[in-house]
Amino acid sequence: MSIYVDASALLKRYVDEPDRDAGEEILFADTEWVTARHTFVEVQRNLARLLEGPAFAHARDDFLVDWDRMVVVELDESTCNRAAELSVTLGVRTLDALHLAAAHRVGGVALPFVTFDLRQAQAARSLGWQVLGS
Repeated sequence: MSIYVDASALLKRYVDEPDRDAGEEILFADTEWVTARHTFVEVQRNLARLLEGPAFAHARDDFLVDWDRMVVVELDESTCNRAAELSVTLGVRTLDALHLAAAHRVGGVALPFVTFDLRQAQAARSLGWQVLGS
């Protein structure tokens, strides 16, 4: 089975924060992680915001190893068009809309959606996804 993981879920791997154990349990229960291209930027930006020095370097290195094994959804025209529709109809933030559109493109509601962002979880549930995390 595959799962779609957003940046909030992936950060549980690299940053000691609330729900870290739950996040890692969900992630390691599955062997195939799917995410969107912008997650590459989103995770590294948050790592730099939350960590410094060797802790940042170690977390970034771990992320890059994980990134190489992920299935990455490209943000092509159809995915961005769907994200724009979702941002307007649901009022979700841009990055959240991109995650929802990417997950829709690769499996739709058949693909469990992993997030620890409450607004993202509500939006995904409103579209019929099984949400793991929040």
